[in-house]
Amino acid sequence: MDILVQTLADGLVIGAFYSLIALGYTMVFGIIKLLNFAHGDLYMLGAFVGYTLLSVLGGDSPGAGLMGILIVLLLTMVIVGVIGMGIEKVAYRPLLLAPRLSILITAIGVSLFLENGSMIVWGAQYQVYPLQLSHDGISLLGAKITYVQIGLVIISALLMLGLHLFINRSLYGKAMRAIALDQTACQLMGIHVHKVIGLTFFIGASLAAGAGTMAGAYYGTVNFMMGFIIGLKAFTAAVLGGIGSIPGAMLGGLLLGMMETAGTFMFGGSWKDVVAFSLLILILVLKPTGIMGEKVTERM
Repeated sequence: MDILVQTLADGLVIGAFYSLIALGYTMVFGIIKLLNFAHGDLYMLGAFVGYTLLSVLGGDSPGAGLMGILIVLLLTMVIVGVIGMGIEKVAYRPLLLAPRLSILITAIGVSLFLENGSMIVWGAQYQVYPLQLSHDGISLLGAKITYVQIGLVIISALLMLGLHLFINRSLYGKAMRAIALDQTACQLMGIHVHKVIGLTFFIGASLAAGAGTMAGAYYGTVNFMMGFIIGLKAFTAAVLGGIGSIPGAMLGGLLLGMMETAGTFMFGGSWKDVVAFSLLILILVLKPTGIMGEKVTERM
């Protein structure tokens, strides 16, 4: 029982990171039908921006702890969100009417630009996060769950809840859902489509940056290639839940995190990527629309 609970707890933390990144994938796909393969690099950029802010603001000072990372988290989300809007305006907006292959190749180019740009700025070596989180926690059915794990899951859940309320209850959220259904009709109705698309990129980039900052603090190190694999896994999570569906992205991320953790326990850490991508192949073969695929027609 203790192993099961420990696996569930560890999987929830990893799954929360996957869910936050998968939300960006699914929002962008829902609104402009783009598989934004640069999205994982926004997660990496968020980790490095958080690293820089913590270094400048003295995140390693005694007492910084979770409160310090909360302040840095918000600043990082805003900064990377603005960068995400800039990427949409410069790299994707001119190609919105071009064939999908063109914009897909552009996304790969943006990914390489972000990776190599980060390597130039922060170096190719691993950087140690300037924040030491506590390992204190509680014992539950024989498993140890740290307060940091609980805090990260709660923060992720609040971010996802906030997004859910924004999409379903705000005017801009309604505009996003409308554009996902029919962009041309929205333009004829007077909706500023490009402004809403830019806002979508801001939100998606912010969530990925939040996940990056939390992951950097949780794992303790960051590297310019850290967004590549996790970006593919977040894409897997989006497909698992049903790409284009926001609840599906949340569910897919959590399920993938727990399955990967269980696979690591059963087969060893070197097999965790095999488990994740085997799951992607199975989904594409058996149920390409994902778990909540029937609701994709509503997109957001």
